[in-house]
Amino acid sequence: MKTLLNIIWLLFGGLWLALGYFMAGIICCLLIVTIPWGLASFRIANYALWPFGRTVVDRPGGTGVFSLLGNVIWLLVAGIWIAIGHVITAFAMAITIIGIPLAIANLKLIPVSLMPLGKQIVPSDKPFATYSKAYR
Repeated sequence: MKTLLNIIWLLFGGLWLALGYFMAGIICCLLIVTIPWGLASFRIANYALWPFGRTVVDRPGGTGVFSLLGNVIWLLVAGIWIAIGHVITAFAMAITIIGIPLAIANLKLIPVSLMPLGKQIVPSDKPFATYSKAYR
C-alpha cells in the first residue's frame, strides 16, 4: 500500500515539490554561508519524493545553539511561506477521497519545512532508530 501511495504522490505533486526543494538546495549551496540550509533542502527533497513509510524525528543528542539559531532564521525567511504552501496544497488534495492520504503526507512535511536543521528522516517502523549514515 505504501508503494502505491508513493507512486500516486509522485505523480500528483511529489515530483514538483521535490524539484523545488532540490533547486532551493542548489541555490543555498552556491551561497557558502547557507550550505546547512542547502543540505537540509536536499534531505527534504528526498523525503518529498517518497514520504510514505518514512517519518521525521529529531536527531539524538540535541541540535545545539547554532541549529536553533539557523532554524529561527529559516523560519522567518522561508519556513513560514513553505508551510503555508503545504497547508493550501493539503487542503486542495483533501477534497477527494483518494487525496486524503496525500493531504496527510503534505501535512507531515510541515514540521521539517519549518525547522529543517537537527532533523533526520527514518523509516516509519523505526522512529526511535539511532542516528547512523543509513538513515541520512
